[in-house]
Order: sequence, then C-alpha cells, then structure tokens
Amino acid sequence: MKLVLKIWRQRDAADRGRLVTYRLEDLSPDMSFLEALDVLNERLTADGEDPVAFDHDCREGICGACGVMINGVAHGPQRATTACQLHLRHFADGQVLTVEPWRARPFPVVKDLVVDRGALDRVIEAGGYITAPTGAAPDAHATPVPKPDADSAFEAAACIGCGACVAACPNGSAMLFTAAKATHLGLLPQGQPERYSRAADMVAEHDALGFGGCTNAGECTTVCPKEIPLSTIARLNHDVLSGSLRPAG
Repeated sequence: MKLVLKIWRQRDAADRGRLVTYRLEDLSPDMSFLEALDVLNERLTADGEDPVAFDHDCREGICGACGVMINGVAHGPQRATTACQLHLRHFADGQVLTVEPWRARPFPVVKDLVVDRGALDRVIEAGGYITAPTGAAPDAHATPVPKPDADSAFEAAACIGCGACVAACPNGSAMLFTAAKATHLGLLPQGQPERYSRAADMVAEHDALGFGGCTNAGECTTVCPKEIPLSTIARLNHDVLSGSLRPAG
C-alpha cells in the first residue's frame, strides 16, 4: 500500500511552518496511522533528517495524546476512533493525506504535530475535582445513585482529554471537554457540595484561557473518539445558570 503524506513541519512556536510532502510505500493496510509515521521517521532518521514530532503514549485509544488533523478531520475519517487506532485500510491506496496539528489559540505548537494542551489541565485545576474527604472506597451499593445519573456520569467520564473537540470547533471552544469534566462529578453524590461553583469556575477559566464560545455547531461531538453527546454541554449550562440564581453562601 502507498500513501502520500503532506505533513506540517514547524521547528517551534516562533517558526511559520510549512507542509512537506513524503511518499511511503510497502505499507500494510493493518498498520495504524501512527505506525505509518513510525515508518516515515525510521526513514528520515536513517537519512540523517529530523524525524516528525508527534504525540503518542498508550496507542490503545485511552490516553488522548495522539491528536492530529487528517485531511481536516480531527483523528481522521473513522468515527469514534483515535489516530493511534485508525488503520490504513480506511484509506485508498495512493491517497494523499494532509496531516496537521490541532489549531487553536490556547494550543501553541511545540514542534511539528505536537501542541501544548496544558490549557485543558488549567480548566480541570479550576474545579474539576472533589475537595470533600470521601475515605476509602465504599461498598458498591452503599450510596445509591439513580441509573440515569450513573449512566450519564459514566458517559461524561469517558472523556480522554485529547482536544479533538477544540480542534474541530469553528470557534475553538473546549466546552465539550469542560462539560464532560464538570458534569460527571456533578451527577454523583460526592460532587454535589461544589456542583454549581465547580461549573462556574471551570467555565470562567475556559474563557480566560482564550477558548472560544460554544454556538452548538456540534462538530465537537462528531469527532469525539468517545462520542460524548452535545447534551453534556446542556447539563453544564444548566449548572452554571442554576448556580447564578442560587443565594450566596
């Protein structure tokens, strides 16, 4: 199998960057997309050239590190799939692929396809946690949780923080990420004491970091590898509004 990769090369945040074309041959359709990049980097290293920098870790669709844009789509054309789990059989033999980093103001390019996603950590630090000491893990049914709430909490907790929602959003919004991290705690008993302040604090930090506002375009849910629904943002908005209407103290 052959592929033509037009890859964004950028030395650092100050460099303007450019697309460089590479041609790969003798690829297996069963390779993942990142394995194809590995093949390219082995060739570049052998030729004494600088390999392409890209993020990766677990390569099992869990860590959220492997974010790239492939032909303008975050993580590529296969839905509910991270770039590390995207196989070459989903592309045509000889296809031309343009590979770029996430593009958003709060995600500065570090090098090539690597961006600094530390802004997502700042959003979590603003309130995505529970401060009340909960002790050891309780027995499974010690604290009953309504099944709809438990299902929604698990659904939101599946977020791996990859940033695809930001890269896909025309506004560069991280509201799907923020909503997932806030609402899965707000749906559980342990998260109730700080439910409304958590939502307000995380949204305020989201805005302060330069992420765009959500206009319900829905692109975020289309590319989310964990298929977190748009209704998660509605839950977050509900908590922010409800908190603003509650009496102080």
